Amino acid sequence: MSGRGKVVCVTGASGFTASWLVKLLLERHYTVNATVRSLNDPRKTQHLLALDGAKERLHLFEANLLEEGSFDPAVNGCNCVFHTASPVCFSSPNPQADLVEPAVKGTLNVLQSCAKVPSIKRVVITSSTASVVVTGKPLTPDVVIDETWFSSPVLCEEQKLYYPLSKTLAEQAALKFAEEHGIDLVTLHPGFVLGPLLQPDLNVSSERMLNFIKTGQEIFPEGTYRFVDVRDVAYAHIQAFEIPSACGRYCLVGKAAYSSEAFEILHKLYPAISLPETCKKEKPVGPPFHVSKERAKSLGIDFLPLEVSLKDMVESFKEKNFLIL
Repeated sequence: MSGRGKVVCVTGASGFTASWLVKLLLERHYTVNATVRSLNDPRKTQHLLALDGAKERLHLFEANLLEEGSFDPAVNGCNCVFHTASPVCFSSPNPQADLVEPAVKGTLNVLQSCAKVPSIKRVVITSSTASVVVTGKPLTPDVVIDETWFSSPVLCEEQKLYYPLSKTLAEQAALKFAEEHGIDLVTLHPGFVLGPLLQPDLNVSSERMLNFIKTGQEIFPEGTYRFVDVRDVAYAHIQAFEIPSACGRYCLVGKAAYSSEAFEILHKLYPAISLPETCKKEKPVGPPFHVSKERAKSLGIDFLPLEVSLKDMVESFKEKNFLIL
């Protein structure tokens, strides 16, 4: 579908996934209203302004998640709003202020702005598998995670899992607000996003991945990962708007795998990347668990192979001088 004549908004547009979303939207000839925290920070804006079609169809707006009405100008006149802006960090001295409050209040502020605009046909929110998997159920190789799973805020708090808590509470708040105000809402739940970077700086997930490549230090407990390519996630956002029947929640995970599998791929592609001792030991055969792809397939998503995502991410790291091999 061509986006000619359609106006959409992308919040948090300078981020890893959002930058790719803006790129794909411009390629489809959408006019894009993109929000960033500061218009005066070239590292948040220059890579967006350099995209093909940006000169003609990209409009930048300054907006703050915690400021009510901040998103009004950006969403005005739009046909769809893609809400990707949300803090991402895995440790914080004040998780309530740094993660939970901006995730929940920011989501509600965006939706309040959307509720004022009759032209908005759908809102697509970038959530996470973090709001799906913290259920207390053991994640064993015979388990299939799907969209019927909901993380427990109580468990998240008990286990001090504040990022999953922020995404879970934000999703709950969004669902309640959307139902009360008649907003057509779709939520996307990507796993650990990897792939090439458009933005000049490392985001949290790419920084963790770079450290993983350099040191072998695990990002997640037991070395289990829910990998998905950033380009698949960005494309899923567009499909979630363009397909009229799209609704509800969608898990976006291309491959559930142990870190050893990712490291073996990296070592094969780049022999200079040495295998850590943990990968040389005997490891389980097969995936640690499964994540259903059925709903993602209904969006037309054919996930990129992990090999492609890892190679393109490493090449991106090399190009930006984050990694020398």
